[in-house]
Amino acid sequence: MEFEVSYTLENEQQFWDELDDIVSAHCETHELIDNTLRSYLHFTTNYKGEYIQTEYGIARCSYKLLESALFAAHKDYIRRQIVYSLLQEDSADTLHFIIAFLLYDGRQNEITLEMMNEEGAFPRLVELIQERKDDETGLHRMQLELLYEMSRIQRLRLEDLMLIEDEFIIYMFDIIEGLSDDVNDPYHYPVIRVLLVLNEQYMVFAHDPGPGQSPTTQLTNKVIKMLSLYGSACKTFGENIILLLNRESETSLQLLILKLLYLLFTTPPTYEYFYTNDLRVLVDVMIRNLLDLPLSATALRHTYLRVLYPLLANTQLQQPPHYKRDELLRLLSMMTSDGGGMTHFGAVDETTKRLVARCVKVKWLAEDIEAAAVASGNETVAKKLLGVELPVAMASSLSVVEVAAHKEKPGVQTPSRREDSMREGKDGLRLSTTAKDGLGAEKSPFEVEGEA
Repeated sequence: MEFEVSYTLENEQQFWDELDDIVSAHCETHELIDNTLRSYLHFTTNYKGEYIQTEYGIARCSYKLLESALFAAHKDYIRRQIVYSLLQEDSADTLHFIIAFLLYDGRQNEITLEMMNEEGAFPRLVELIQERKDDETGLHRMQLELLYEMSRIQRLRLEDLMLIEDEFIIYMFDIIEGLSDDVNDPYHYPVIRVLLVLNEQYMVFAHDPGPGQSPTTQLTNKVIKMLSLYGSACKTFGENIILLLNRESETSLQLLILKLLYLLFTTPPTYEYFYTNDLRVLVDVMIRNLLDLPLSATALRHTYLRVLYPLLANTQLQQPPHYKRDELLRLLSMMTSDGGGMTHFGAVDETTKRLVARCVKVKWLAEDIEAAAVASGNETVAKKLLGVELPVAMASSLSVVEVAAHKEKPGVQTPSRREDSMREGKDGLRLSTTAKDGLGAEKSPFEVEGEA
């Protein structure tokens, strides 16, 4: 028999008082815990819309349980029972509370997200996202956020990745293209993040199939596949990932974006996915971010440089007029400087030298490089930059593996030099939140020169 209790409430305060009583129950057996959890879900679902009308209200309900003595004493069991409820429940209102609990708990405790993966929650979430399109927006967005969180902290199982159909990826792109032009729409980024993290899962598998998998096992990256086939219909996605890279301070999310950009710029069908003006914006953002990274962010700096090379070499940026060639050359020369007043990036490691050397070998950057160096008053720049040899084949293979393997723990923020924006650095550069025009005069990263 299903466990149910009837409640008669007269106001919102009574609701919260009663919820406190429910989660405060002292339970010594699994049966009593199950009864309490059923009571919790039945009670919150029953008054959803009456006393719980906002996402804040749903979150508050979740934290009532998360901060209870009951949960503190039986965490593992309660988490597993909530995961089982996710796999079995069909009521949208009840699912909203289940998913909210798992999301808020998972953001603080990765063990919850790992448990979800073990119990097969990934295909269930994919199913809910795709097949329950008519569920309320708040629930749908929370499902996307939970899918993202569980996918970014662990490697997904091959069998789960293989369950993702083309239609699911197309549906994700369709959501983005169908949204408003307001980039602050809270629906934009949960969808984008799901696509970014799925791309990373495909990318990691391609270069490390994992234990028990044959090196010849093939798994199509369906994010890149769909952009290769239908990129012209998915331009809003591209515009948004550039905006997100410009705004984002979380290191792991920057890496997710850079990994996707790397594949787009090294996959021939997507070389010209972005509009030229968007590529110019991206150059501005990358110059600004490379300048703004602290000395300690060596690995992230390397990833930016690994993306910069195919961006400059393979896209329409290789066609004249060449956007910010002098500024790029001056930036790259600074990154390999071993003194002479150029101390912005500190000591130069061998990987940075290798990656900078590869960028400088881009044909349109190398052409007339000595003339550009003379014009800037640095005749030695050309000889130094072009004098570093690097076998192209080695650089290409290293970059693919290194980009795929680079990980960062979620939540870690990339420090910024922007707090020093109002004072001159030792290298004479004044940093700001805007990109630099010629590495001297300030210019907004979105103030783009017109195409010829």
